[in-house]
Amino acid sequence: MVASLAGTVVDLGGFLLLYGNGMAPVLAAVASYVMGVVIHWMVSSRFVFADRLASRGLARGTQQLLFALSALAGLAITAGIVWFAGEIDVDPRIGKLVAMGASFLAVWTIRLLLVFRPA
Repeated sequence: MVASLAGTVVDLGGFLLLYGNGMAPVLAAVASYVMGVVIHWMVSSRFVFADRLASRGLARGTQQLLFALSALAGLAITAGIVWFAGEIDVDPRIGKLVAMGASFLAVWTIRLLLVFRPA
């Protein structure tokens, strides 16, 4: 929850800041999501899943790649939902909230089952 909360605060806060300052909704959603992912990796790998962090070298690189790929899945979900919200004239902030929930469920499942699976 701590990693998700930290990433969510950065993601949502970044989105509101960027969108509020005139950035296109999908671009703001993508940029803030990336910022949230960076925070999430730092917290997840050092605190939440510290006992499941792969050793340095190829194993850690593979884990980081899987983490990045899971983030790309979440990014695609986020961008798609925010884009779709715009297409159907729904406030992008509502689209972002829906996207955050959908992305969270998908990415958390991927990370639990693949990225930080017990050795």
